[in-house]
Amino acid sequence: THVVQLDADGQHSTADIPAFLAAARRHPGAQLLGSPIYDDAVPVARRYGRWLSRFWVWVETCSLEIADPLCGMRCLPLAETLRLLERVPCGDRMEFDPELSVRLVWAGIRAVNVPTRVRYPEGGISHFDMLRDNARISWLHTRLFFQMLPRSPRLLARQLGGPA
Repeated sequence: THVVQLDADGQHSTADIPAFLAAARRHPGAQLLGSPIYDDAVPVARRYGRWLSRFWVWVETCSLEIADPLCGMRCLPLAETLRLLERVPCGDRMEFDPELSVRLVWAGIRAVNVPTRVRYPEGGISHFDMLRDNARISWLHTRLFFQMLPRSPRLLARQLGGPA
């Protein structure tokens, strides 16, 4: 019924998977997104980049529902996610996670944030290309912003408890 996604860069602990599965049992129709708990080694540029992406996702969803759109640990409702991906292809690098999260919210799949430890191991490998991936994420947020505009009345009504 669900799929757990865990980036393979050593930043996330498999020990947190039971918390995601428990949250999936409590919220079977939601996307369970990692809400990072950082150690002291988090690079400052990464923290600021996440804040910027978080801001744009909040604008794009008309909600503060998503705590971190870039966290590489999540548990997604499989059928809803596959249905969405069949209709709308999402990015294929670092922009995939935030795009999928936003589009799931647009599809009526709420986000539940699950605390998860994130560490930056010394000598760890990152596949994040500072120039290329930041450009792709910026282009993603530009596209999503303009696609959000016609959806905004419905998204805002949902946030205010009105008909969605």
